[in-house]
Amino acid sequence: MRSRNLRSDALRALWPWLPLWLVVALIAIFQHGPMPIFSTRALSGAWEMWHGHHFLVPYLNGEPYSDKAPLLFWLIHLGWAVGGVGDVWPRLLEVLIGAVELVLAAALARRLFPDRPWIGRATPWLLMAFGYGFLFGLQIMYEVLLAACVLGALLALTPGPRREAPRLGWFALAVGLGLLTKGPVMLLHVIFPWLLGPLWNDWARRERKRWYLGGALALLAGMAMLLAWALPAAWAGGPAYRDQLLFHQTAGRVVDAFAHAKPFWWYLPLLPVLIFPFALWPRAWAALALLRRPFEPGLRFLFVWLGPLLLTFSLVSGKQPYYLLPDYAGFALLLAAAMAHLRERHGGPARSAWLAPWPLALVSFALALALIALPRLVASGQVANRWFAALAPASPGFGVIYLLLGLLLLLRGRGELRRIAFAGLVGAAAANGLFSLTLWPAFNLKPAATVLARAEAQGRPIANLGLYDGQYHYLGRLTQPITRLYDGQALEDWAAAHPDGLVIDYPAHLRPADLRDALFVQPFRAVWLVIWPAPSLAALRAGRTPPEPRSPTMLYPPDDPRYGALR
Repeated sequence: MRSRNLRSDALRALWPWLPLWLVVALIAIFQHGPMPIFSTRALSGAWEMWHGHHFLVPYLNGEPYSDKAPLLFWLIHLGWAVGGVGDVWPRLLEVLIGAVELVLAAALARRLFPDRPWIGRATPWLLMAFGYGFLFGLQIMYEVLLAACVLGALLALTPGPRREAPRLGWFALAVGLGLLTKGPVMLLHVIFPWLLGPLWNDWARRERKRWYLGGALALLAGMAMLLAWALPAAWAGGPAYRDQLLFHQTAGRVVDAFAHAKPFWWYLPLLPVLIFPFALWPRAWAALALLRRPFEPGLRFLFVWLGPLLLTFSLVSGKQPYYLLPDYAGFALLLAAAMAHLRERHGGPARSAWLAPWPLALVSFALALALIALPRLVASGQVANRWFAALAPASPGFGVIYLLLGLLLLLRGRGELRRIAFAGLVGAAAANGLFSLTLWPAFNLKPAATVLARAEAQGRPIANLGLYDGQYHYLGRLTQPITRLYDGQALEDWAAAHPDGLVIDYPAHLRPADLRDALFVQPFRAVWLVIWPAPSLAALRAGRTPPEPRSPTMLYPPDDPRYGALR
C-alpha cells in the first residue's frame, strides 16, 4: 500500500508542469525543419553511419568524424530501425530526453532538500522556462542528452530517504553514458561534487576512504565504457581517426584550453541571458542576495557543483553559451532554494510590490508594442532592416500574445513563479513560432539539398567553397562526399577536372548578372547561398566570360523581395 501511495505521489508531482512542457515543446519543435548547422550536422552524422553501416565509427562528409561520441547517433538509429529514416523520431527523441531532464532535476531537488518540498515543485518550473535552454533544446544536439546523464550521475551521489551511501553503480553507468555522448567533457560536469564530497555530504565526511575509493572505481568503470567503444573504433577508423580520437580530443584540447581565445570573464555577463526570464524578476535577485550562512547541505552541493565548474569553463579558451546547458538544472535549483529561504524568512511569499516581476512585464509590453507597430514602421520606411521587414507580416498577432503575457505577469496573488514560468515558456515558443513563419526560409537548406541530390543522382560531382559541416548530406540523403575548395587555383583546377561539377558558394553580395549564370540562388542568413556550374564560377572569379547557362536559375523562396534589387 505504501509503495502504491509513493507512486501516486510521484505521478501527482509531475502535474501540471510535465504535460504543459511536452505540449509546448512538441508544437515548437515541429514548426520548421532541421536548423543549420547544429541539427543538420548531427542528422548528417547519423545518416552517414546508417547508410554506410558504420555503426562503430561516426562519419561526416565521407570521413571518420572524431569530434563526437556515438550515443546520440545510436539512439537515432534505434528509431530509424523501427520507422525508417526521417527527422520525426530525432525530434521526438529530443523532447523525450528533455522530459527526462526535467524529471531528474525535480528528483535531485527532493534529494538535496528533503525538508523543503516546495523546492522540488519549483525546480522544474524554473528549468523549463529558461528561454535560451528551451530554444536550444529544439536543436538535435548532444547537450540535452548530456544534461540527463549529468543529472543521473549527480542523483546517484546524493543520499536518499532509504540509503545514505552513494549508488556507485548508477554513478558509473551515468558517467559512462555521458562519456559516450560527448566525450571527456562529461567528467568536468560531475567531478567537483565528488571531489568535494565531504563539504556537503555527511556520509562522505564520515566514510572518506569508501567515498573516494568507490567513486574513483566508478569513474574508471565509466571510462571503461567509453574505451569499450573508443578502442575498437580507433582501430576500425584508421590511423588519422585514431590519432584524432585518442590524442587530439583529449590531450590536444587540454593543452590548448588555457590559451584564452575569449576573456576569462566571458560567461559572467552571459549568465543573466542564460537564466532569462528570471533575470528580470527582482524577487529572484533579492532571494539570492539574502542567502546567509550556515548553508545547508543542498546549498553546499550547488556551490561545489556550479562554482568550480564556472571557474573551469572560464579558464578554457573555447567558450560557447550552450556549453553550460548540462548544468542548467543547477541554476534552477539555486534559484528555487534561495526563494524557498526567502519565503520562510517572511512566513510565506514576500509580497513587496518592488519584488514583483514588473521589469519582465515592461519588457513584454515593449516587445508587444514594437511587434504591433512594425508593419506600419516598415511601410513608412522608418524601419529598413530586411530582418524586421520579413517579420512585419506576422508580427501583430505575436504582439498580442506578448501583450497578454505582460498582463499575466502583473496579476497579484499566489502562483507568481508559475505565472513567470508559463510566460517564459510560452514567450520562447512564440518567438520560435514567429521565426518559423517569417525568417525560416532564410535558414531552410532543404531546397538547396534537393538540387544537390538531383545532381548527385546524375553523377555530377559537388564542391563547397570553404568549411563544410555536413549541412546537406542528411537533407539531400547524399551518399558521396562534397569536396571542400578554396578560391584561386584550387577552384580553377577543380572546375577544369570536373566540367559538369557544381560548386556551392556563400557570397556576401550578388550582381544582377549572377542570376543568369547561377543554377540556384537563395538568401541564407546574412549572405547568399549560390550553387554554380563549376566552369561558370571559375570563369567569373578569373574575370572571363562564363559559358552560356544550360538551365534557368532557380530562386528560393521565389517571392523574396531581395531578388527584385538584383534584376
